[in-house]
Amino acid sequence: MKNLYSKEDLKLMRAAEDSLLMGQNRVAELIRYAENTGVKRIGIAHCVGMTREAMQLKERLAEKFEVYSVDCKYGKVTSSEMLNNETARGISCNPAGQANFLDENNTELNISFGLCMGHDIIFNMKSKAPTTTLVVKDREHKHNPYNEFKKTTES
Repeated sequence: MKNLYSKEDLKLMRAAEDSLLMGQNRVAELIRYAENTGVKRIGIAHCVGMTREAMQLKERLAEKFEVYSVDCKYGKVTSSEMLNNETARGISCNPAGQANFLDENNTELNISFGLCMGHDIIFNMKSKAPTTTLVVKDREHKHNPYNEFKKTTES
């Protein structure tokens, strides 16, 4: 199985293991991981509905890194244009545009922050930099889908 991993993959896995901080939160681990791997530029792709929270994260990360953030409405592409449907209304989410924006800013590590299901998949596929998810969108469970999973597995 080890042959599935390149030397670079194994180096990143070692850095991830070295970044684990027992009893610490994921943001602290992310900061340590970025430091351990020499990352200088971090990107945050976030849902427009979580702008305030994304800016709080950006402020925290900016103490040690160059941080670029981009919301899901980047480029202001209309839904009718994106979906080729004249009846569609409003501004469409643009996960490929978010990935492109962060690539143009040479980010070395990207964070998916509250993107919608499907949009997060497109963002991850289009991102040239490695991507980690910090927040998933789950309106019912206050963005913590584990609560529902835990409830259904304990029944």
